[in-house]
Amino acid sequence: MKIRIARKDSKKIAISIICIITIITSAFYIYYKCKNKMVVLNFGTFVGSMNDAPDFQSYKALDDAIYKFEKANPHIKVKYESGILKSDYSEQLSQDILKGNEPDLFCVLPGDFNTFASIGELKNLDNLIKTDKTLDLSKQYATAIKSGKYKSSQYAIAKEVDPELMFVNKTLLEKQGIKLPSVDWTWKDFYKICKDVTLDTNKDGKIDQFGTVGFDWKQAVYTNGQKLFDANGNKATFDNVGVTEAINFVLQLNKLNQNYIVNLKDFDDGKVAFRPFPFSTYSAYNVYPYKVMKYGQFEWECIKLPRGPEGKNAGQLDSLLMGISSRTKHEKEAWKFLKFLTNDKDVQLDVFKYSHGMPVIKELVESKGTDKVLSKYNSDGKKFIDKKELSEVVEQSIVTSSFHKYEASMEIADKDIFQLINSGGDVQDTLTKLNYKLNDFLKP
Repeated sequence: MKIRIARKDSKKIAISIICIITIITSAFYIYYKCKNKMVVLNFGTFVGSMNDAPDFQSYKALDDAIYKFEKANPHIKVKYESGILKSDYSEQLSQDILKGNEPDLFCVLPGDFNTFASIGELKNLDNLIKTDKTLDLSKQYATAIKSGKYKSSQYAIAKEVDPELMFVNKTLLEKQGIKLPSVDWTWKDFYKICKDVTLDTNKDGKIDQFGTVGFDWKQAVYTNGQKLFDANGNKATFDNVGVTEAINFVLQLNKLNQNYIVNLKDFDDGKVAFRPFPFSTYSAYNVYPYKVMKYGQFEWECIKLPRGPEGKNAGQLDSLLMGISSRTKHEKEAWKFLKFLTNDKDVQLDVFKYSHGMPVIKELVESKGTDKVLSKYNSDGKKFIDKKELSEVVEQSIVTSSFHKYEASMEIADKDIFQLINSGGDVQDTLTKLNYKLNDFLKP
């Protein structure tokens, strides 16, 4: 009798153990399945480059990045819609946001960032950055990081940057016996060369060779180290002495042309010495076939912009930003892919290889590999700009203010200053009135 009872108890114990093992196994299985459940991450992008430079390998870098990312993260599938033109991208993304079906992670163009951040569409990344021990933003250019900040918080991270440089018609300068400007050239140097090359070459009584085209009031302001608004966009500062100085310099340059409005065709025809251009345009038009198609009739080079009395040899910085939708259901996966695009060294090197912008990781730009990349832009194998100079330009560039009314404020300023430059008037008086108008517009 005792033996039967013992056997019965043993059977119960065995059944209990089996049940416990089954429960634990099931729990681990469910945990594993949930942890490794396939997540489809939608990524928003466009075809072409940020600044409209020719780009026939638009998706090459992205496809390679996705392949590498999915291989390392087999439970994440990244999808994107191809064929969206950059000119249509902002409108389509805005429509998707209104419908509530925007991508989990998407490219943010410079003109869209302030709007998307201000309406709450972009996720505040501060907490993700703070708690992520694998991310070191100090390796990126400080200006690149700043371009993704809105009201002191990080709402996006730059994947690539595009600084401004000065395109120089070397053939024209050599014809006039003028040397290429030095690395740290100034407005004074710039004006002198422009004055010396402004000529009536065919002796018909009208000047037909010019100093510059495209160097507008904003470039003058930024190369003079001026900010047009305070950090939060609560106050305009157009009445600063440095801004007045910049506008007067542009007026001085324009007087050299004797009322003739220099146009882009003049530059394309080799009749203009200088034109500011983003880095992406230099890199696009300095290789075959675009070099032959666009600027094959004269030799050219790019250098830093001239600096004003209060500024540095750098202008405005554009950044291609990556942001996460505040409504994404896949925050963890979106953050992982965003980090990968902006911090993986291979992906960042591909910015140089397949795009026309620049990586955001400083050590990559200043590495030996960059010499090889830059040399490909010239048939003789020479670099068209020194990597250290290029890196300095990014570091010293101006990142424009980030606030909701920025774009509208700049439209108001553009209109008033354009009228001032083309119709005349007292510079200080115009800027004082403009500043008053903008401060009134910026009131809550």
